[in-house]
Amino acid sequence: MDETSEDRADALFHALSDRTRRDILRRVLSGEHSVTALAASYDMSFAAVQKHVAVLERAGLLTKRRNGREQLASGDVEAVRSVASMLDELEDVWRGRVARIDALLTEEN
Repeated sequence: MDETSEDRADALFHALSDRTRRDILRRVLSGEHSVTALAASYDMSFAAVQKHVAVLERAGLLTKRRNGREQLASGDVEAVRSVASMLDELEDVWRGRVARIDALLTEEN
């Protein structure tokens, strides 16, 4: 991965590291929601929910658009797929390492 890819991975995983942001993402992946409606679902201030939405937006996991006075958020399925792809790559690396350890242990016996 180059530096830009690493920065993108950092932003994605930082955004997904918070339970509330993961829940917001699940909601907006199922359909467009106003930020006001999202905020009503949580026991926190509207401003706090806005900040969570902003983190997800900066990471590219959701997009916002204006509809009159409302801000509507929708999830980006392709961004979520890129996270899954990154995790698959990491899994392949670790599976390869485990296989090499197994081979070494087999050789020694």
